[in-house]
Amino acid sequence: MGTWQSGQRPITIAVLAMGGEGGGVLSDWIVSVGEHAGYTAQSTSVAGVAQRTGATVYYVELFPPAEAPVGGARLEPVLSLFPTPGEVDIVIASELMEAGRAIQRGFSTPDRTTLIASTNRVYAITERIALGDGRADKDELLKAAHAGSKRFVGADFMELAGKAGSVISASLFGALAGSGALPFTREEFEDAVRRSGKAVDASLAAFDLGHDAAQRPAPLPAPAKPAGSGPVPVTIGRRPPRDPAAETAAEEEARHQALAATDPGSLVGPALQAHAAKVPGFPRSARSMLVRGIVRTAVYQGPAYTDRYLERLARVAEADADADARLTTEAARHVALWMCYQDTIHVALQKIRRSRIAGIREEARAAPGQLMQVREYLHPQIEEITDTLPTRLGERLAASKLFRRAVEKTTRDGMVVNTTSAFGFSALWVMARMRPLRPRSLRFGREQQAIDAWLDLVVATAPDDYDLACEIVELQGVLKGYGRTHAHGGESFALLVDAARALAGSPRAAERLARLKAAALADEDGTALRLALTAVPGTRPSLAP
Repeated sequence: MGTWQSGQRPITIAVLAMGGEGGGVLSDWIVSVGEHAGYTAQSTSVAGVAQRTGATVYYVELFPPAEAPVGGARLEPVLSLFPTPGEVDIVIASELMEAGRAIQRGFSTPDRTTLIASTNRVYAITERIALGDGRADKDELLKAAHAGSKRFVGADFMELAGKAGSVISASLFGALAGSGALPFTREEFEDAVRRSGKAVDASLAAFDLGHDAAQRPAPLPAPAKPAGSGPVPVTIGRRPPRDPAAETAAEEEARHQALAATDPGSLVGPALQAHAAKVPGFPRSARSMLVRGIVRTAVYQGPAYTDRYLERLARVAEADADADARLTTEAARHVALWMCYQDTIHVALQKIRRSRIAGIREEARAAPGQLMQVREYLHPQIEEITDTLPTRLGERLAASKLFRRAVEKTTRDGMVVNTTSAFGFSALWVMARMRPLRPRSLRFGREQQAIDAWLDLVVATAPDDYDLACEIVELQGVLKGYGRTHAHGGESFALLVDAARALAGSPRAAERLARLKAAALADEDGTALRLALTAVPGTRPSLAP
């Protein structure tokens, strides 16, 4: 029998996959192929952490058929239980970030490894919880995949599996066969799928798509920008001129998408036509965004609320002397987002929309007529309750210690609502139907006053410092989430508005405010913003959370 010293060694394969993606099935298929070809095979797994902070690592070693024993040497090899950095021949990753992790951990190396990875993204918790855009750069991941492997085989294997009605493990198995990294025929791979006896036809269809994709070149990152033109933390100044023809096409597309976004039978559909007739009165470059804002506010509260939205945008448009109308365009987006703040009424409406339930059924691959349950985990805070109540009642209950204790005791462990049950759906339906009462709620009045004050500052600033006015509009981006996250965002917003007033008239005021906003989005407790505000005279950094 050969030895490590004589050059004979196992083929080492690491599979990185998340729950529900069939990583265990994929490793079983690989073992089955090897064993039926006479190889000694071993498979182990180390589970990752839940909530998408790490994938399960499945590790397979395939040792070639034994040669004639020499001097009584044992025939059965001793195989490793876990991949050793620098010693992995094949890495299979079900998602692009996992490919990056494999490279970072030394599993994939440019001198040895064939890296097979799906180019789709499933965002990690650290990416999702970022207050700003916390997503990893896909181009950087692709660049690392090419540089960190001897050969990179990449495609959106998740999409291919979906087309075949299967899971990604099947399309990745096809890519493994198509890569030629293992010394087995395509028929041997397909036989392993057949022997499993589960969803064979769908798995083989996905296998076929993955096999073909492995024959094509892997995607490359976008071309690098010339030196000195790379991304910077903030972008200040005018945007490139818009193409009127392209803008018209985008406007029409936005109209169709906006109208399609409303559920059939919605009362806001006919009213949209009257509001759409007012769109041509606004700058062309802002119209597509304006259409989306019209639909959003109409669905949120109704036609009268959309009238209020258009009145606010008209104020901004009158103060916008720029040919590109950047201020109006950004205001069309941010005013709509703020006016449609997340409250319990809106959350209830979103949870029972037919389009959402249909999307869940499609994602779960529920067959027509098949029963399905959707369970929502809710953890309401006292502010979310009192903010929905009429102003005077909400204020009294918010100040009541007895009411606060009662709410905290009731909702301490959260609550589960079955949206698809008669009781659960009815409860959410009744909450969603409280929209007519929203204008009298505690939070509604508070939000409308804040929006008007913010726009007053924008309109007053625009004639003297257009770029600063645009940055003030974009300050709405720090108002995110709910509960404590939203409270921190509100405090940061107040500090940034104070900073905008203090910076007015100073050199590079817009750039400085943009950097302060970036600091506010750097963390949730306000440490970065508090530090950055120390350099701005006339602000209140000590009041930051």
